[in-house]
Amino acid sequence: VAVTKLLISHGLDPKNVIMCDSRGIIFEGRENLNPIKEQMAAITNSSKKTGSLENALQNADVFIGVSVAGAVTEEMVRSMAPEPIIFAMANPDPEILPDAAAKAGAAVVATGRSDFPNQVNNVLGFPGIFRGALDCRASKITQEMKIAAATALAGLIPNPTKDKILPYALDKSVVPAIATAVKNAWQTKKAPDDA
Repeated sequence: VAVTKLLISHGLDPKNVIMCDSRGIIFEGRENLNPIKEQMAAITNSSKKTGSLENALQNADVFIGVSVAGAVTEEMVRSMAPEPIIFAMANPDPEILPDAAAKAGAAVVATGRSDFPNQVNNVLGFPGIFRGALDCRASKITQEMKIAAATALAGLIPNPTKDKILPYALDKSVVPAIATAVKNAWQTKKAPDDA
């Protein structure tokens, strides 16, 4: 939910998002949805697609998984749009291994593991986000600050390749770049009562 909300706040059209949980696709009117999932169902999945993750991935451009190992098969990747992007974040074992996803046609694959290219790790964001928030005495972390952090992180790889979309987790340029971006975002967007 947090990932989807962040992407939407950065401009992703929620109508094009299909979210899944352990019971399958989240859609408006599905039984046994908690209030947060009901809220997300009301703004996502405009086509009212139903079924399993397998159904959700058909013709999809991107998969962002924060679920369980082995949830995605090569066949599911093959059913996606040409050259899809796979973020298989389940740890320690991703939803699909990078070599299997690439073999099935994925253009870019990222996981949470350091032994594969494109490691997505919270250490890329949190130290810089908190450093920037502390430096400007921010009273909260806003969506604008998170987007600024993500944009700064992406900017550290000026010429991304399929195996290099993010800096290494311990790259010393990451924290200062994100801290500066977060500080600037807070100072630009803070409300008068936050001063």
